[in-house]
Amino acid sequence: MSEPTPVPLPTIGVIVVAAGSGTRLAQPTPKAFVDVAGRTVLERSLEGVFGMSEPAQVVVVAPDAWISQARAIGSTVAAGAGEYLTVVAGGPTRQLSVAAGLAALGSEVATVLVHDSARALTPSALFDAVVATVRATGDGVIPGLDVADTIKRTVDGFAGETVDRSTLTAVQTPQGFPRAALDAAYASATEDRTDDAALFDDAGHHVRVVAGDALAFKITSPWDLRRAESLVRAADGMDASGKILTLRTGIGIDVHAYDANSPLWLGGLYWPDEMGLAGHSDGDAIAHAICDALLSAAGLGDIGGRFGTDDPRFENAHGEVFLRATVLLVTGAGFDVQNVAVQLVGNTPRMAARRLEIEQHLTDTVGAPVSVSATTTDRLGFTGRGEGLTAIATALLSA
Repeated sequence: MSEPTPVPLPTIGVIVVAAGSGTRLAQPTPKAFVDVAGRTVLERSLEGVFGMSEPAQVVVVAPDAWISQARAIGSTVAAGAGEYLTVVAGGPTRQLSVAAGLAALGSEVATVLVHDSARALTPSALFDAVVATVRATGDGVIPGLDVADTIKRTVDGFAGETVDRSTLTAVQTPQGFPRAALDAAYASATEDRTDDAALFDDAGHHVRVVAGDALAFKITSPWDLRRAESLVRAADGMDASGKILTLRTGIGIDVHAYDANSPLWLGGLYWPDEMGLAGHSDGDAIAHAICDALLSAAGLGDIGGRFGTDDPRFENAHGEVFLRATVLLVTGAGFDVQNVAVQLVGNTPRMAARRLEIEQHLTDTVGAPVSVSATTTDRLGFTGRGEGLTAIATALLSA
């Protein structure tokens, strides 16, 4: 039997700095071990690292007293890729912690990324982008975001000169470097720097900036931690209490012929000087399609079964009457409306001039965001011949 083909050793190394105390976070544990919606900062940070498109040697630099916890967390995230994980103790400063991580890298590593675990939601794609740019240029690479706020220099607490923000970048991690050049920069360092790009620049190397990501923000304060929890819960389909939401979708379609003798009510609004729609009620195809979508998602039947044409209470009733009644049925069944989208198919009326108005009115009526778009069928079918129009709605509910 032939020997198994050996797996090539990775040429990328990622040093995850998790040795800080995080005193500004006001938590009893070091920052990397603080919980973010059920998982630690370090665990969420490592998810982004192990999601990279290429294998990498991952070195976690943790406080000496937390090595075993860091190794357990890393092993959980790495799962079957545990051979790529190394955990080492950090030093009293960030620079010494990174140096410890560099010393643990294998000789095959040619590209090094240094990442702060506190940037726990950094997407894997950002790691990949930094690696690609280091390889393509041979320079140091940092992700950064444009500075949106006005920046002023201050003197003794008073605002002074306004700084040209077009020349400023809010720097993030991971920061990437050619391995040999970064090793040499660390070996020659004479000052303690707050990030690796500054030390690399001190050694006379170029540092390029690539587009950062808003999710790569640093968890520093209790507000940052709360923000991260909100983002994680939303992405995981949870509500603010951490309860996992059940999502349900529904679709509704309504078709009405034009009626020159009727006023046009559409989306709950009156449209003067437009041909109306035939129907037992006001013929509001948009409102009726939304009702069917909501009822479908909730498993509550359809508009015909709930508000039949044989019921005299609904003769000439406006669409928002059905909408409000439908929302009550849906919420009474334990659902919350998340959003509704409507596509109107027909030649008239022209939606563009009143789109924002109709969306706002429907949003207020339904109690959740409603978006409306419109199209034609290039003269094909009954809508193309100008005989009527169709509304198609989709609804998303949570329970």
